[in-house]
Amino acid sequence: MELLNTLVDKGLRRELPTRDEALAVLATSDDDLLDVVAAAGKVRRQWFGRRVKLNYLVNLKSGLCPEDCSYCSQRLGSKAEILKYTWLKPDEAAAAAGAGVAGGAKRVCLVASGRGPTDRDVDRVSKTIEAIKEQNEGIEVCACLGLLSEGQAGRLREAGADAYNHNLNTSEATYGDITTTHTYADRVSTVQQAQAAGLSACSGLIAGMGETDEDLVDVVFSLRELDPDSVPVNFLIPFDGTPLAKEWNLTPQRALRILAMVRFVCPDVEVRLAGGREVHLRSLQPLALHLVNSIFLGDYLTSEGQAGKADLEMIADAGFEVEGAGTTTLPRHRAEALAESLAAVGGGCGSHGGGGGCGPCGDSGGTETPEQAPGHAPESASGHAPEPAPAAAAGAARTDLVTVRRRGAGTDLAPNA
Repeated sequence: MELLNTLVDKGLRRELPTRDEALAVLATSDDDLLDVVAAAGKVRRQWFGRRVKLNYLVNLKSGLCPEDCSYCSQRLGSKAEILKYTWLKPDEAAAAAGAGVAGGAKRVCLVASGRGPTDRDVDRVSKTIEAIKEQNEGIEVCACLGLLSEGQAGRLREAGADAYNHNLNTSEATYGDITTTHTYADRVSTVQQAQAAGLSACSGLIAGMGETDEDLVDVVFSLRELDPDSVPVNFLIPFDGTPLAKEWNLTPQRALRILAMVRFVCPDVEVRLAGGREVHLRSLQPLALHLVNSIFLGDYLTSEGQAGKADLEMIADAGFEVEGAGTTTLPRHRAEALAESLAAVGGGCGSHGGGGGCGPCGDSGGTETPEQAPGHAPESASGHAPEPAPAAAAGAARTDLVTVRRRGAGTDLAPNA
C-alpha cells in the first residue's frame, strides 16, 4: 500500500504526515490491519527498538473533584462508586510506589483529583517526591495534579519531579462538549508551563468518547505542535454513573488503527498505551506493543488493570524487553533537547534524560457498582488470576472486563504490580 510506504518514510525522517494521510490510516480496512501495524512498527523500532517502558500510577487523592469532565469517574456529580479518600501521606505514597518499582516500573506517576493544586498541595507532593526518590535510586517521578498556577511547575521540578502530565483529551472544537468547568486553552497553558520550567511534558488523548476521525486527527496534530515528550493514549471505559456511560464505540481493530495513527504523527515520541487497553484491545494487546513503547503496569486510578505478572509475560512473549532504569527512553535528539531545556532554567534532579511522562489525569477506566463488576471474580488469595468470563458477541460491550479498583493506594490491600 503506497500510503503506508509514504508514512514509514516520513516517520523515519520525523516528517509530519498530511491530515489526509492520517485520516486514511483510520479509514483502512480490517483486511489491511496487519499491514498498518507492521508499517507503524518499523517507525517504532527505528526510534525505540524493542524496549517497553513500564510506568506505575499512584492515586494520591481519589474522587470528590469539582470539575465536570464527562469521562471521569471522579467528576462532580459522579455516581460511580469508586474509592474516595483524601491525600495519602508521603510514606504511604512511597510504599505504593515501591510496589510498582519492584514490579519493573522505571517511572512513578503521582496523580491527584481536583482542578489544580494549592501551594499547600504542592508542598505535600514535593515531600512525597522526595520520599520516593530517597527509597528508589534512579526512579523517575511524574506529577499529574491538574491546572498549574504560576511558579508551581518550578517548585515541583526543584523537589525532584522529572515530568508533568496534563492531557488535551480531545480536539479543541469538541472540548466544550465534554468539559465546561475549564477550557482547552487552560490545558495547553499548563503543559507549556511545565515545559518552561524544564519538566518533561506529557500530554495525550482519550479515544472512544463519540468523537469523529477528524477530531482524533485534530488532537494528535495539536499534540505534535505542542511537542510533549510523551503521548499517553487512553481508551474510554464508560463508567456507570457518568454522562458517557453508554459510549461503547471501540473495537480492538479501531484501537490499533488509532495507535498507529498516533505513531505516524508522533514518530519519535514516547507513545504510551494507557487506560482502557484491557477492555478495548483485549486479546490484541500484544499487537499494540509494535506501535507503542510504553505502558502502565498493573492498576489505574480508579479501575483495576491486567495483573502485573501478566503484563510482564505479555511483553516477553511478544518478543519485547522491559526498559531498564539506566536506559534513556527518548531518542538522543529529544533527550539532548530536554537536557538543554533543563539547563536553561537551571538546577534539577539530573534524571530528566529518561524522558517520558505520566498517565491519564482523572483516569479513563472503572465501573460503578460497589461489588465486583459482573463476570469478574476477585483474585484469589493464592494470587492466581480469576477464571475468564464467557466471550461476548462481536461488537458487544465488554462490561465483564471492568472493575473498580479496591486494592493498592487508599486501601489496606496489596497493590497490583
